[in-house]
Amino acid sequence: MGWKEPFREGLNSDVAKAPQLGCAGHLVNAANSQKADYAGRFPLTNGPQMIRDDIKAATIAAMKSGDKDSTGTLRLISAAIKNRDIELRTSDKAPDDDQLVTEVLQKMIKQRRESAEVYRKGGREDRAATEEAEIGVIERFLPKQMSEEEARAAIQAIISETGASSLKDMGRVMAEVKSRHGGALEPARASALVKGLLAG
Repeated sequence: MGWKEPFREGLNSDVAKAPQLGCAGHLVNAANSQKADYAGRFPLTNGPQMIRDDIKAATIAAMKSGDKDSTGTLRLISAAIKNRDIELRTSDKAPDDDQLVTEVLQKMIKQRRESAEVYRKGGREDRAATEEAEIGVIERFLPKQMSEEEARAAIQAIISETGASSLKDMGRVMAEVKSRHGGALEPARASALVKGLLAG
C-alpha cells in the first residue's frame, strides 16, 4: 500500500458514512481553513450549551450560508459523535457529554494529522492541505489548548505530585493528565511531553 491510499487507524470510520450524509469525505477547501475566518462566519452560541449543541448550530449556519465544504466536515463530526454514542449505549462508564465529544474531536484531529503527514511525504500537498483544513474546522469546538510552556509546567507538576521517576510510571502520569487537562491537551501531544520529561 503506497502513499496514494494512506491507511489511518479508524480513519475511515467517519469518512465511510459521508455518502449517507450527502457529502464527500474530503470537502473542505483549504482556502477556508483559517480558524479566524471560520469563527467570524460561524460564531458559536454563548451560554451553557454543550459542545454538540454548538456543532449543530454551526452546521445549520454553514448550510444556510451555502458553505458545502464546512457543512461536509461538520456532518462528519456529527457522524463520529453518533457512532461513539452507539458504542457507549451498553457501557456503565459513559463519560461526561462534553468529555465524550472532546475525545471524539481529538481522535479525528489525530487521524487527519497522520494522513496529512503521509500525503505530504508522497508529494500530495493538496490533499495534505485538505486534511489540515478539516482540522481547522474541528479545532473550533475544542477548549482553548494549552501552550507548550503551560503544558510542560502542568505535566511536571503532576510528575512531582505522583512521584513518577521513569517511563514505567508513564501510564499513571497520563491518567492524571487526562483527568485534569484532557480537553486542553491532546493525548498525542501530552504523551510526547510526558515521555520526554520522564526520560529526561
